[in-house]
Amino acid sequence: MKTYSAKPADVDKKWVLIDAEGLVVGRLASVVAMRLRGKHKPTYTPHVDCGDNVIVINADKVVFTGRKRDDKVYYHHTGYIGGIKARSAKFILEGRFPERILEKAVERMLPRGPLFRQILGNLRVYKGADHPHAAQQPEALDVAALNPKNTRSA
Repeated sequence: MKTYSAKPADVDKKWVLIDAEGLVVGRLASVVAMRLRGKHKPTYTPHVDCGDNVIVINADKVVFTGRKRDDKVYYHHTGYIGGIKARSAKFILEGRFPERILEKAVERMLPRGPLFRQILGNLRVYKGADHPHAAQQPEALDVAALNPKNTRSA
């Protein structure tokens, strides 16, 4: 028996639509990261982008468990000496770009390298319910139905 190794020309990429309203951030991010990487397919090949294109809508309505909404802190550095900055998850979710919470969670679940940048380009996150990808006819994925722990009432 020979091990199957997919080639980029053999990959069948689908478009998947996920509604993030009421879903727990980490659990949603792990499902999205798995879909982007292609690990849900039997033809998964580690060195080839064989994942799907994922569209996430209502990213501003994601929820955290426990006190993470108030206590979780996101750090970034300005590049200057002593330039470490901190923002809470609540501050980011109520700000101008709430979709960055989910983007960062997914980004940190993927392995680094040139393939990482290619895979991350297949992720589209929108804070509202509308998206410009209707022409791709994405199929809806109900993440809340996969596991009862995936959803929380706000």
